[in-house]
Parts: sequence; structure tokens; C-alpha cells
Amino acid sequence: MTTTENVTFASTEATSIEDWHAETAHDDDTLTRLADEWEHLYRRCSTATPFQSHAWLDSWWRSYGRDGTLQLVLIRRAGRLVAAAPLFRQRRGGVAVLTPLGAGISDFCDVLLDDSCAVQAARQLACELVEHSRGHVIDLREVPPTAAAWRLVEAWPGRSWRLPDSTCLELPADPIDEVIQTLPTSSARSRRKKLHRIDAVGVEQRVANAETAAAEVADMLRLHREQWHGRRMTAEHGRHRFASHLARAMPIMVERGQAALVGHRIDGDLVAAETLLIGRETVYAYLYGFRPGLRRRLDVTQLLLSHDLPFTRQLGRTTLSLLRGDEPHKRHWRPRESRNRRILLASDGTGLARLYVAGVRGRNRLAARVKTRLPALARVVRWIRTCRPFST
Repeated sequence: MTTTENVTFASTEATSIEDWHAETAHDDDTLTRLADEWEHLYRRCSTATPFQSHAWLDSWWRSYGRDGTLQLVLIRRAGRLVAAAPLFRQRRGGVAVLTPLGAGISDFCDVLLDDSCAVQAARQLACELVEHSRGHVIDLREVPPTAAAWRLVEAWPGRSWRLPDSTCLELPADPIDEVIQTLPTSSARSRRKKLHRIDAVGVEQRVANAETAAAEVADMLRLHREQWHGRRMTAEHGRHRFASHLARAMPIMVERGQAALVGHRIDGDLVAAETLLIGRETVYAYLYGFRPGLRRRLDVTQLLLSHDLPFTRQLGRTTLSLLRGDEPHKRHWRPRESRNRRILLASDGTGLARLYVAGVRGRNRLAARVKTRLPALARVVRWIRTCRPFST
């Protein structure tokens, strides 16, 4: 492997082919130092979601990363960053695995590819990943149908497996009256009454600026805890590292137009708050919280949608994503369905890689069987998952 002169990271290995330069960086501070380059690449990758933005990933690494496990694969063309795969190393069941940064709290994971040379950049990225992932399985969870990672799969010279992952639901950014018109007659009638009730109460929405974003995050998380008081809340949402991640990332993302924090007030009193992430064509409803008593007065989901749909339209986006989760309160609105995939890549298809894939498939089959045949046990499993610590 030939070392190139343009490598700027002490713990970086590099190769060069003509005007292409591949680097695999392990320095824990690399991502922070790449801020400008990463953000420029993010804006040139049309399939990227806010979960691949620099602010989100860098903040995640600071809250969840473990020293010495970073594996950041970078491809440059004529000195310009054109591809990036943000990964970290861990062991699962004795198997060495490379996992995307953001895992666990990101609804979508992906790589970044410059639109102007996506096919070629994906090939270079695949070659570098094969070189530096020997003995590892690359496990990409929650890959959306439009992800740049699919180009990586097409270019992958080793073995690859595609498995189902989470279901995501989304609505067109139409006026809420038009969305209600698509519902069955009885449901539409009920929704109109609830909408009139929201209008009558006079809910006021305020969107935070970058200076107040951290405080708004704290308010939102407080309301989220209140909302779930006495019930099984996702444990990670109550942890300090999650709060630190959002408080660190949101001010930057708000300033860059990649996020919005919205407070809903009645007579000046904050009764609900939500975090929205903003992509090129889509606004993503990430997390919200509300006072438990609000549910007795108003339909909370409809309250949020009555703001989020016109807000999405105002931003010039076409879709409001309700993200992962196939809950009944989302299904009431007849959303479109999108299915994420889990991509597994290995430089060869033998040994531990096959064992790892077999284990993943086995767990998926078992989970599906428990869900359909043993619903009581499925509820216990969901409870364990929401309460156990998130592990990187």
C-alpha cells in the first residue's frame, strides 16, 4: 500500500489510483476535523438524510463513541472528498463487526456519495472497505430504499446479504383538510371535529432559533418523560448521553436548516414540543413530548400534524416522514409505507460471516414467530428492549 502526501491524519492509511485517493482513518478526532469537508459532501449527496449530517454524526460519536474503534473510510478525487463511510468497530457474539455511526438512535443509516461521480466513488469506497474490513462483517442497519448504500452494494466484490428491517410511514405534505378527505367518511368526520377543537383552543406554535435550541431540547425531553410517566418509555431517551447528543447537535442543525424545534403553547403555557429534522425533500418527525393532561383535551397526533404538514409544505418539502414504527396512531392517517433494509457485507462468504448472517436471520425468524403466535411474549420482549441499556 502506497502512502500519499495528502494524508493529514496521523492514524490514517492511504492508497492512490490515478487521481483517486482512499484513506481509512482511526483517529478519534478525525470526524471533528473534517467538519467543512463532510458538510460540503453531505450537500452534494442528494440521497442523504439529516442522520448523515456532520452535526448529527459528530455529536453521536462524542456521546456514544468508544476510543480506538473509529473506522472512517474516505475517498477523494483530485483532493475533493467524494465518498465517506462512517463506521466503528465492535464485537457481537465473537464476530468482528463494522457498524455505522449513529446506530441505535438514527432512523436511517447510509454512506455519502458525491452525485457528480457516485458510481465511480462507490467502486473506490467498496475497494477500500474490502481492504480494511477483512475478518469483519459490515452491518448496515436501517438503510432506506433510496440510500447511496445501494450503489455500494452494486459495487461490492465480496458477499452481500439483504434482510428486512423497520417499516417507516410517511404522509404527503398536503393541507391537513386534504389529508382528512382521503380518510373513510366516519373517520374524516371525527377528524374534522378534532381539528375544529384544536382551532378553538388557539394553540400557538413557536420555532426555536439556534441560540435557544439547547434549552428547547431540554424542555422537549422533560415533556417526553412526563408523557411516558408510569409507562414503558424507550430507556435511551431518558439517558444523559442522549440529551447531551441532542443539545450539542440541534443548535448547529437549526442554524444550518437541518432541524427545527417547535413548541406548542396554550395561553403561553408550553404543552407540547417536538424535534423535526429537515432533509432535501422530506421533513422527519423525530421525537416529541407533551403534558399527559393534554390528551384529555386534544388529539395530540392531530395537533402535531396540523402544524407539521403546513410547515413541511412551507419549507418546500413534499413529504412528512413519521419515521420508524408501525403504530396505530400513525396508521389512522393512511400513510404510505416504506421499508428499510439491513445490508450485510463481507469480503468473503465463509466462516464467521456466514455464521453471523445465519444468527441474524434466525433472530428475525424467531421474532416474527413470537409476534404472530405468542403476542404476550412479544410484549415482554419489547419491554426488555425498551428498558435495556443501548450498547455500541
